[in-house]
Amino acid sequence: MSHMFESHLGEMAALATAVCWTITAVTFETAGKKVGSISVNLIRLIFAFTLISIYNLFSRGMILPIDASSSAWLWLTFSGIIGFVIGDLFLFQAFVVVGSRISMLIMSTVPPITAITGFIIMGERITPLGLAGMLITIVGIGIVILTKNPDDKKVRLSHPIKGLVYAFIGALGQAFGLVFSKFGMGSYDPFAATQIRIIAAIIGFSIVITISRNWGKVFVAFKDMRAMKYISIGSLFGPFVGVSLSLLAVQHASTGIVSTITSITPILLIPVSIIIFKEKVIPKEIFGAIITLLGISLLFI
Repeated sequence: MSHMFESHLGEMAALATAVCWTITAVTFETAGKKVGSISVNLIRLIFAFTLISIYNLFSRGMILPIDASSSAWLWLTFSGIIGFVIGDLFLFQAFVVVGSRISMLIMSTVPPITAITGFIIMGERITPLGLAGMLITIVGIGIVILTKNPDDKKVRLSHPIKGLVYAFIGALGQAFGLVFSKFGMGSYDPFAATQIRIIAAIIGFSIVITISRNWGKVFVAFKDMRAMKYISIGSLFGPFVGVSLSLLAVQHASTGIVSTITSITPILLIPVSIIIFKEKVIPKEIFGAIITLLGISLLFI
C-alpha cells in the first residue's frame, strides 16, 4: 500500500488540491457575498502570508525569501500581480455574480490557455490530441453556459455575461500567472516562491483598495465574525495548503496530469452547490462539466 502511495504521490496531491479548491471556492463565495470580493482577497492574502511565513521559518530557517535571485523576484512579482491581483480580483467578483460552480467551470480554460501561452513564450509543443482536447473543453463549457430559447430558436447565455467575462479574465490571470511563476521559479523553493507572489499581491491589492477608496469596507469585514471564519478556512485550504499541494503535485507528476486532476473541481462543486447553496443544477450542466473534463484530460495524454 505504501509503495502504491509513493508512486502516485503527485496524483494524490493533485486530488487533494482539487478538494482544497472546492472548499476554497465555497467559503470565498459565501464570504464575498457577505463583505465584498475586494476585502476577501486582501484578508485571505494576509492570512496566507502569515501561515506560509511561519512554515518557511521552520522548513527553511528564514521567515522571508531573502535568498531569491533578483530575476526570481522580478518574474514572481509579475506572476503574483497577474495571477493573484488581476486574476483573483475578477474571479472573486465572478463568484459573487454567477457563483463558484460556473466560475470554476470557466476556469477550466486555464490548462488550454496555459498550454498556448507556454507554446508562445517558452516554445512548449502542443500535440494534435492536445488541440482536440482544447476544442472539446470549450464545447463542454459552451454546453453549460449557452441555452437555446425554444420560442425564437436563438442561442443565449444562461448566466449573466458580466460574471462569465469576469471568470474568463480570472482564468487568463491564472494561466499567465502560472507560466510566469514557472519561468521565475526555476529550481527555487516552491513555498518561498509562493511567498514572493503573495507579497507582490498584498502590495498590489493595497494599491487597488487605496485608489478605489475601499479601506472602510476592509475594516468592516474584519469585524464580521462569520465572514472572517469563512475567509480563514478558505485561506488555509486555498493559498496555503492548496497552492502548496499543487506545487508538491507538480514535483512528483507531470504538469499535465496535475492540471487535469485539479480541474475536477467544477464537478466536485456540483453536489456542494446543490446541498449548500440550494442551486438547481440541470442534467445538461453536469453533462457539460464531464465533457469539459474529458477535453482537459486529452490535453495531457
